[in-house]
Formats: sequence, structure tokens, C-alpha cells
Amino acid sequence: MTTVLVVCGAGASSTFLASRMRALAASRGLDLVARAASNLDIQNRLPDAAALLVGPHLAGAFGELSAQAAALGVPAALLPETAFGPSGAEQALDLTLSLLTTSPDNEGHPHG
Repeated sequence: MTTVLVVCGAGASSTFLASRMRALAASRGLDLVARAASNLDIQNRLPDAAALLVGPHLAGAFGELSAQAAALGVPAALLPETAFGPSGAEQALDLTLSLLTTSPDNEGHPHG
């Protein structure tokens, strides 16, 4: 199963998005699970992730967060401003799939 980590400031908005992403992934027949995290517990959760999605309100910290992810071979992307809106789960899931298919480390990745 592929795990994607969805990160926001406190973890509340990412929890809702991750839940909608899980439901959408299941409806598409994808073996993918989205997990929510705050930016404070990313260090503990990132090693188990195949991809990292960062909430748009953390754009200022994206460089640091993506560097942490890159050090573990995990591709990262900044979610669009609309990610927490009605079509956000679809946007986030499509972005995740794009990350996983374009990542040079996706073959044989220990987390996905």
C-alpha cells in the first residue's frame, strides 16, 4: 500500500483532506492511503511516506519540508490554494499520482 503524507499547520485541515483522498482513492480502485500530519510531527511520519503534500498555507516552509523529504527520497509538492475546497481531494490525489509516476525513485521505493 502506498502512503501519502498530507501536512498542514496543526493537522486539522489535512485530516479532512486525507479522509476525502482515501475515499476517492478507494473509489478509483487505488491501493493508496493518505495520512494527515502537522508540520511539527513530519519528522516522525515522513519515513513511512511515498509522497508528501504540503498545505498552501505552509508555502513559506515548503523549501525546508521538501528538503527533509528529498533526504529520504520522498517526492514533495505544494498543494494548490483550492486543495481544501470541494474538488480538493481530486486535485490532491491527481497531484500525488503525478509525483509517484515522475519521481526517479519510485521504482522499488520502500514505501510505495
